[in-house]
Amino acid sequence: MSTQPKTFLTPEEYLEIERQAEFKSEYYNGEMFAISGGSPKHNIITLNVSTALWAQLRHKACLVFSSDVRLRVLPSGLYTYPEVMVVCGEPRYADDEKDTLVNPVVIVEVLSKSTRNYDRGEKFEFYRELTSVREYVTIAQHKPRLEQWTRQDQSHWLLTEFNEFDQSVHLASIDCVLELSEIYFKVDWAA
Repeated sequence: MSTQPKTFLTPEEYLEIERQAEFKSEYYNGEMFAISGGSPKHNIITLNVSTALWAQLRHKACLVFSSDVRLRVLPSGLYTYPEVMVVCGEPRYADDEKDTLVNPVVIVEVLSKSTRNYDRGEKFEFYRELTSVREYVTIAQHKPRLEQWTRQDQSHWLLTEFNEFDQSVHLASIDCVLELSEIYFKVDWAA
């Protein structure tokens, strides 16, 4: 029995396929990886975070992007769709299509059982390659838990953990506050 060889895609080939696809895929090291849809909890948390940030940033020179906007991470070559990204100042795009950002200041990922190790590990390693990123936030969906990683300098990050509904998270890079009670508002913990 023979196995099919893997087809190596260039970033340009990936983008051509992705821009016409009905479903989103990430790209890394010549391969495309389909992204599954999120759970209702995942969706509610993402919407709560996006809404809270948008409300605080709407009169500032910052934009909040949802997971419909792609992120290119160089030099690793990763193309991915974070749940939430914030860009302050002029957004920079990978090309003239203006659908792939390259300069977020804050990235937020909502963790699922299947992605939490990747999001907290290798994906965060990739995100650290972006000099624009000042803060990285991961949010659990099965219990109240938020991890805030704040860049101290090029090679040092400070981790602060939050796990109580009455706690607030200050995102200093964009001068915004996220309340855990708001992040988890209307999340059905029994589901």
